Amino acid sequence: MKIYRNLSEAVVQSLASIFKDNKYADKVIEKVLKSNPKWGARDRRFIAETTYDIVRWYRLFMEVTGAAEGDYWTLLGAWCIWSKAELPDWDEFKGLDRKKFSKVYDEIKSDRKIRESIPDWLDELGEKELGSRWENELAALNEEARVVLRVNTLKTSREELKQDLEETENIFTEAPKDFPDALILEARQNIFTRQQFKDGLFEVQDAGSQLIAPFLRAEPSMRVIDACAGGGGKTLHLSALMKNRGRLIAMDTEDWKLEELKKRARRAGASNIETRVIESSKTIKRLESSADRLLLDVPCSGLGVLKRNPDAKWKLSMSFIEKIKELQQKIITDYSMMVKPGGLMVYSTCSLLSSENEKQVQIFLGKKPDFELLDQKWMLPSEGFDGFYMALLKKA
Repeated sequence: MKIYRNLSEAVVQSLASIFKDNKYADKVIEKVLKSNPKWGARDRRFIAETTYDIVRWYRLFMEVTGAAEGDYWTLLGAWCIWSKAELPDWDEFKGLDRKKFSKVYDEIKSDRKIRESIPDWLDELGEKELGSRWENELAALNEEARVVLRVNTLKTSREELKQDLEETENIFTEAPKDFPDALILEARQNIFTRQQFKDGLFEVQDAGSQLIAPFLRAEPSMRVIDACAGGGGKTLHLSALMKNRGRLIAMDTEDWKLEELKKRARRAGASNIETRVIESSKTIKRLESSADRLLLDVPCSGLGVLKRNPDAKWKLSMSFIEKIKELQQKIITDYSMMVKPGGLMVYSTCSLLSSENEKQVQIFLGKKPDFELLDQKWMLPSEGFDGFYMALLKKA
């Protein structure tokens, strides 16, 4: 693989924004790619994938090369060696040597924290909460996330979309049997430019995430509330499962997220969705005992989605996780009042930590004896997709 100067400069610029300016990797890459519309698909893929790779293996590359803080050119050179790509004869790469790289790597690879490129404290936390499972899950979190589509069954079927993408776009997908609405792209590409996306035939949504809406057991005639809707990926899935019937209320504390959901809902043809901004506890109180089904996809550490957000492991802190656990418990305790007697509620996270998952449910049940746990499910990164937890609870 030949490495080009202008694309390398774009990668280095992206890394500086992510690590020095503390910007989110996905937003940085989106901005950099928009800055030069002349770049072709291969160029854009190189910039995005190389930047993500270096972010993912940041600690490992720093340790193996001895790079100084902020020396992103050396990290790019380390990536070239790691990926068996051509190492250009540039001044920035003068100190790098493949044999030395391999020798140092062999010396340090027995240290899991360095080999898997993760902060000490996060490795210790993972081992404390997951025990012997942590090693396997941590390795899986360093794999590149696959691109998964969720077929919008309000407009098409999985078989029809699969055939349509193959015949008109030459995009090939696989249909996993355990995820009835999912199509997995065989090759990564920018899917958002395709007419099928513009027509609302699919959304991009990880297969693990696609398990959560069906877990709620929502039916077309029901009143359903998605109280932490965000941009609305799971709301749209619920609308499709409800066949656009019944009443689906999407709530969030951020108005701009609900505005984004409205746009997505229009594209998807999801007409049974109503949005409400949570302005205070009164917003929740007004809906007391009104929901047949309540989804609480709460804010979390995001540890289960490091495959697609590798920069999160460098931005996370123990203090943030402690604060987010307080917020999770407040949400499940306060928002549960919206469930009708006999109604169901799902508490879900994209975390692997038991302290954010089953332990939060146990604490809640200790305070709210009128709820009982019916079922819980874990989706682990080692199973091939993002990590999720979901608990199904029933109000007496």
